Amino acid sequence: MMNDETKTGQNANIDPNASRADLKSAADDMLKNARAQAAESMEAEADTEISPEQEAMRLKIEAEDLREQLLRTLADLDNTRKRAERQVSDARVYAIERFAGDLLSVSDNLARALAALPDEDRANLSDAGNNLLSGIEMTAKELETALGRHGVKQIDAAPGATFDPNQHQAVAQIPSEQPSGTIASVFQPGWKIGDRTLRAAMVAVSAGNAN
Repeated sequence: MMNDETKTGQNANIDPNASRADLKSAADDMLKNARAQAAESMEAEADTEISPEQEAMRLKIEAEDLREQLLRTLADLDNTRKRAERQVSDARVYAIERFAGDLLSVSDNLARALAALPDEDRANLSDAGNNLLSGIEMTAKELETALGRHGVKQIDAAPGATFDPNQHQAVAQIPSEQPSGTIASVFQPGWKIGDRTLRAAMVAVSAGNAN
């Protein structure tokens, strides 16, 4: 039987940030300690008659127990590292989620300003008006590019696209040329950051051709 010191030695804490070489060294130390403690146990039990076969079996069982515990410890450390890496990655991607959400209204206002001017009226703009219009268009484009650099992109909501309740919000169902159940038109663009929906796209879902 293993004494309390052997059990304590096997449950020694291992730094989850340790390198593979450090882990191997720690495992070697644990094996050495286990052997030393087994030798002490043998001396303490010297008065008890046990056969060589029984002693070999006892040592084999202790070695297997130690091996299984080391494998479990290594597996736990690997899982801890993976979780830490995933948390760091998520923090990097989603750190600006709230800030990006606040910028969406700016993008909406720029889009509304551009949509408010019909194409036929643009031809009658003065040079100053054209410069102003070009500036608004450039600002809207630069804003979208800047958001894209940080993983914030528009959700696909083009007419005919498949309706996805995780990314689209249906506010109406209308007859259209698009297949039934797909997107017929978009009222407000949607945005996502990484794999998360930052704001669902407001869409009308096609009810199919009225005819």
